[in-house]
Amino acid sequence: MKILLVEDEPKVAAFLQKGLTEQQHAVDVATDGPIGLRMALAGTYDLIILDNLLPGLSGLDVCRQVRAQNSAVPILMLTALGETDDKIRGLDAGADDYLVKPFAFQELLARLRALVRRRPEASGNAAVLFLADLTLDPGSKRVQRAGQPIQLTAREFSLLEYLLRHKGRVISRVDILEHVWETSFDTGSNVIDVYINFLRKKIDKDFNPKLIHTLVGMGYVMKEE
Repeated sequence: MKILLVEDEPKVAAFLQKGLTEQQHAVDVATDGPIGLRMALAGTYDLIILDNLLPGLSGLDVCRQVRAQNSAVPILMLTALGETDDKIRGLDAGADDYLVKPFAFQELLARLRALVRRRPEASGNAAVLFLADLTLDPGSKRVQRAGQPIQLTAREFSLLEYLLRHKGRVISRVDILEHVWETSFDTGSNVIDVYINFLRKKIDKDFNPKLIHTLVGMGYVMKEE
């Protein structure tokens, strides 16, 4: 993969660049927010690893501006800010995942593999998924509800695709963790709940019937209300 690493701590940047290069990835490094934003918008990257506390422009602002360009590139927020509210702010800004420092390098690799697993070229000519007036095209990465285009982040798209492939079935948080995050590491059930709420706001809030339903103590199911 071609990865953009936006990290201002020299030791952390050197450690990550070395480790990722040893995994056969090409890594470009930016040491502040403005440089990172320029590189993200000018380059073609498979993935962006983005610190939050950056000189010149915060990681949250970089993330928002990248997303404002309708970029579908997966973004992993990597930061020392580990409170739930911090994670939610990162996800709201458009990040697809959030990893708190200090971290295990193997966990980072697992998160990266999960984020890029469903790039457009990997989906080929997969059949369009649908439920009621909601459609999802795995090949083009397009989602529509009642004919209106719905913009999703890479993680939101992966979650919606998984739910649609198992429509009518109750999907537990463990199922989502294993099949959407593709990791056994505990990302926190609150993060999964946050992503479900993101999807609800985008595909259910302004439409009927409602399609995403919660079964308390069991999980989630996609079906017509």
